[in-house]
Amino acid sequence: MIKNVLSDLGGVGLFGVISICLFFTVFLGAVFYSLLVNERHTESMSALPLNDGSVSEPSEQLPPSSSVRFPNS
Repeated sequence: MIKNVLSDLGGVGLFGVISICLFFTVFLGAVFYSLLVNERHTESMSALPLNDGSVSEPSEQLPPSSSVRFPNS
């Protein structure tokens, strides 16, 4: 049944070509972006999940996790 549905659609082979071209375009874009991005920008972006919202230099070290105190619930 699925074979009949796909054969009735015109230009099914074109969808495969378009999807491969789209995949390689996105893949090559990601590769070029990762090669050309600034190292300082990469370091600052990697520290974002650990940042508390204050602006700091990426070279500053974060405090050890043992010094973080959570209120008792």
